[in-house]
Amino acid sequence: MTQRFYEVPLSARTQRCTVTLLNVSYQLTITWRDAASQWLLDVADATGNALLQGLLLIPGTNLLGQYAHQGIGAGLLVMLDNGTDDTVTFDNLGSTSHLRFVVNA
Repeated sequence: MTQRFYEVPLSARTQRCTVTLLNVSYQLTITWRDAASQWLLDVADATGNALLQGLLLIPGTNLLGQYAHQGIGAGLLVMLDNGTDDTVTFDNLGSTSHLRFVVNA
């Protein structure tokens, strides 16, 4: 089985974007939390109804793995350029750490 990767273009700032995956639109909100020194991800449907909230951007883990019941139909991975499972920092989001949807084709 072949995997296809689709990168969500991000930068090191709080942001909201809309992505279309498997012909379904989702709103992604990425927020930096100083107290935890972590990036958090919220996923909503096209109308803004929350599907998932407060997912930590942890490299090497399918962020959607335990949420198959949401029917998104893909994986969501944080990948670092150096191939390690290092931490995603405030400064490296979108430069050396990347958020990618993974679809089995």
